[in-house]
Amino acid sequence: MECIKIGIVVTSDRASLGVYADLGGPAIKEVLGRYICNPLEFEYALIADDQESIVQTLIDLSDAKGCDLIVTTGGTGPAPRDVTPEATQAVCSKMLPGFGELMRMASLKYVPTAILSRQSAGIRGSSLIVNLPGKPKSIQECLEVVFPAIPYCIDLIGGRYIEGNPEHIQVFRPKK
Repeated sequence: MECIKIGIVVTSDRASLGVYADLGGPAIKEVLGRYICNPLEFEYALIADDQESIVQTLIDLSDAKGCDLIVTTGGTGPAPRDVTPEATQAVCSKMLPGFGELMRMASLKYVPTAILSRQSAGIRGSSLIVNLPGKPKSIQECLEVVFPAIPYCIDLIGGRYIEGNPEHIQVFRPKK
């Protein structure tokens, strides 16, 4: 199995200043480690909620580092400094609104404020970028509903073949 390169981008003013520990990045790594059988290589960035910094980080992870999947956490709410979806849209050639729609629907089962979240996903080259909320519990809930489509999406855009772990998640690929 090929090694899968995964970018993790944590956008948080306070965590990037060391005010509190990043919990989102480790949560993403843990969930994807359970869902994917391939060997994994993670590229990690903890940055402030600054649109230009997010844009440059996403470009670097896609273009220079060759990540198949880039997962962001944080910056998806309605606050003035929440700009992760705008940065994602700025670097993507195609947006995939179904990801955000499904994540919000799943989150609405737990909190009515899920309608305030602006998760999204898009494609840059052969990288799929997925914006997740910031809380570890929400990260798990959102990845659980969208991950079954992620490996096939990455197949379609020319990324490496991701083998799902059927003990933890059922990946969907159409029958040939």
